[in-house]
Amino acid sequence: MIGQSLICDEQIPPSDALLVENFDPNFIVFERTAALQKSGVAPRVLVPIPADNNSDPKLDYNSEVSNMVSKAVAEVMARVAHVPNIEMIPIQEIEPISLNAARQIRDFLTREQVRSIVVVTPDFRSRRSFLVYSTVLEPAGISVGCVPAFGAKTVQNWSDTWHGLQEVGLEFLKLQYYRFYVLL
Repeated sequence: MIGQSLICDEQIPPSDALLVENFDPNFIVFERTAALQKSGVAPRVLVPIPADNNSDPKLDYNSEVSNMVSKAVAEVMARVAHVPNIEMIPIQEIEPISLNAARQIRDFLTREQVRSIVVVTPDFRSRRSFLVYSTVLEPAGISVGCVPAFGAKTVQNWSDTWHGLQEVGLEFLKLQYYRFYVLL
């Protein structure tokens, strides 16, 4: 029951873009995105990538440039999953990361005139992600769908291992934190 409470209701309307939630890179999310794009859900695939943040003032780093390692990891996962073209959205990772990333993504979507997205997100993080994106994007006139991407851990077997218990417990606490503290 607790595991199920962390999963968003799958909503896959035709949309302007698929948003690959890539805060903790996960190949399963890219595979699910490839299947959705192939089925015609959306023509564009957007991937948030941490911006390059180097505090050394002697180096000329632009905060609007994606971190090269994060960008390369996303490109490899997209290529192996057969997602033909991804568009990177450089984001500053400022706590609370999910909320501030959603705001930066909203600004990008508004500039690009994207009116609807489907967020493809890891399984037990999906309800929190949908809550955050809906709260931030819908007031800007951007509709939000949600697709949880499942790996080896599922609603039926997450409690079979210590790592499953740990992951679900952590995601439950994060969901409550966002519900009752961050999104007030």
